[in-house]
Amino acid sequence: MIIVMKESASAEQIGRVKNWAEALDFQVHLCRGGGQARFGLTGEGRRGSCLKTVESLPGVEKTLPISKPYKLASREFQKERTIITVGELPVGGGRLVVMAGPCSVESQEQLMECAFLVKKGGAHILRGGAFKPRSSPYSFQGLGEEGLALLKKAREKTGLPVITEVMSPEEVELVVSVADIIQIGARNIQNFSLLRKVGRTDKPVLLKRGMMTTIEELLMAAEYILAAGNHRVILCERGIRTFETATRNTLDLSAVPVLKELTHLPVIVDPSHASGNWRYVLPLSRAALACGADGIMVEVHHNPQEALCDGGQSLKPERFYRLMEELSLLETIVSRFKEDC
Repeated sequence: MIIVMKESASAEQIGRVKNWAEALDFQVHLCRGGGQARFGLTGEGRRGSCLKTVESLPGVEKTLPISKPYKLASREFQKERTIITVGELPVGGGRLVVMAGPCSVESQEQLMECAFLVKKGGAHILRGGAFKPRSSPYSFQGLGEEGLALLKKAREKTGLPVITEVMSPEEVELVVSVADIIQIGARNIQNFSLLRKVGRTDKPVLLKRGMMTTIEELLMAAEYILAAGNHRVILCERGIRTFETATRNTLDLSAVPVLKELTHLPVIVDPSHASGNWRYVLPLSRAALACGADGIMVEVHHNPQEALCDGGQSLKPERFYRLMEELSLLETIVSRFKEDC
């Protein structure tokens, strides 16, 4: 249920309604926007006739049901789009955000070279995996803590915020101590203990859609994080598994406008993992921007032939520079036609 406060409601009246809801054992989530405070009530609470009394409390304008199973992620709860700030960088604020870097951190030399080249190209956030989930147990699994230390050093040298993946609840505190954005990978989207743990942090979370996850399941996974108290969630479409084998996955670009309609959370696209082939990253990035994505995540490597992970989908420096030039031109055109969903 949503409790909508009057625009004239005082801080004292808002506090009383919050205390009332908590006394009924509801989890209370406050949202401010459009000049009005709103409370989202989740959990079972002590339902019954008591709920009807809330509209008589001073400062309350009305109550509304939330029909979607993802309560806090829905636009019923919050109509205004969420803008997540990473340092001074807004994600979801109308400008395309580019996250770029190598699939995995391989060495200090490799990471620094990649970090400086993506900064030169105009990327806003440095990506790089310290812990790497791989299909084969014999593939490179990342440098772990050493990789985190290198990411920290790269941020100090370039000034770029960093995003890296966390794979288990036990690693959350370690990753949070370094990362500016925590990534939940496609394989962990329904690792509910991990979702709850990152939900208890105050760091932005990038949540990647699973390979066989529906849009509603993606939003329900986001709900776990939101319900735990962390409202700084970014959704990522990265391709789903279909019968097609020409690409690594099938990029579901329709998910972008659908998500924009259903949720207030920012949405980005990962064309590198979707296609598995550097040749398709540029056209898919153009399409993502045209569909209304708030950002893209692409893999870049100074020497893809020698990469220890996903070299075939990584852009060489000159291709990344071309991508950034084209996106800059296209963004100017697309911004003229953007409509708020």
